[in-house]
Amino acid sequence: MHTKTSATDRAYRHTKDAILDRRYAGGDLISEGDIAAGVGVSRTPVREALLRLEAEGLVRLYPKRGALVVPVSQDEIDDVIETRRLVEGHTAQKAAAAEAGERGALAVRLNELLDRMRTEVDGDRQAFVLADRGFHREIVTAGGNAILVGLYDSLRDRQLRMMEEGVRTVARMCRNIDEHAAILAAVEAGDAPSAGRAVQVHLDGAAQLLGART
Repeated sequence: MHTKTSATDRAYRHTKDAILDRRYAGGDLISEGDIAAGVGVSRTPVREALLRLEAEGLVRLYPKRGALVVPVSQDEIDDVIETRRLVEGHTAQKAAAAEAGERGALAVRLNELLDRMRTEVDGDRQAFVLADRGFHREIVTAGGNAILVGLYDSLRDRQLRMMEEGVRTVARMCRNIDEHAAILAAVEAGDAPSAGRAVQVHLDGAAQLLGART
């Protein structure tokens, strides 16, 4: 059972990563056999992995043909941004309204991630992205709602394949840092309304980059 679960997880991770970084593009039809060969597993765990990806809305299964990678739609972009506004606006305000000790501990973690973002502006873009994502995730996690954390992770996964090459310029990265600093300052100050507004300003920029209508 352990081997089967491990094989399914490997097939799932391999296929999902390929979709998110667009090695499998929207509209591609991928076969169980191709995935099985790429991962080095049988077709059964691949089938189970594709069922998980279908439940996440990333593929659509066609019996005896394979799995169609669902193209990114305008509605999906709009939905992701709208849901991020709801989740992150709420959790930022909740974090800012927490006890001073909790806010202080959160601020330490956020400052570390913000420093990492500053370091990587002219360095490793992937490290910048991971620190950026980690910054937001720390705030969502501080809200103490595991369901919202899982939802946040799903939203950021979806957003990965929406980003066109070249949109993450140095100017945009520096703007992100400034916007993150504003969110952090509001959380540290215990100013819930300002924390919520700072998140919305930041997500306005994300919406613009992605071409969202929300």
